[in-house]
Amino acid sequence: MVERIPVTAEGLKKLQAKLKNLQEETRSNVERRLGEAREQGDLSENAEFDAAREELWRVDREITELKDRVNRAEIISPVKIKSGEVGFGSKVKLKDIKTGEIDEYTLVGEGESSPREGLIAITTPIGQALIGHCVGDKVDIKVPAGIIHYEIMQIN
Repeated sequence: MVERIPVTAEGLKKLQAKLKNLQEETRSNVERRLGEAREQGDLSENAEFDAAREELWRVDREITELKDRVNRAEIISPVKIKSGEVGFGSKVKLKDIKTGEIDEYTLVGEGESSPREGLIAITTPIGQALIGHCVGDKVDIKVPAGIIHYEIMQIN
């Protein structure tokens, strides 16, 4: 049985766009550089050829991994989640009890997380700790830097 990967609809679109870009633009550019380097002659001491060949291997590996993730993707809609609880796709507003700082996260699938954009994978310590909690709940989250004490302010 194939293990499905939960993603949002937006996350799947991003994965598909990245895959298309790698296949149609990035790989073509690397193949062109590889051909140009090959035309320079002696391949045994051709640094450009070696670099382009390694880049092509990296791009092909990334394409294979992305194809696998896209094929195993299962779009999970936030409406499938019990109302009022943090779940996959929830946008959560949190207050750090110690500092008073407000953080906002959207819980997404593993392949679409981007902490700088506030997208946290449900498999991370923060994502795991928030699942199933409601507005007003206080949650202690163990992270590598220590323990964060949050209060859930809002769930969308």
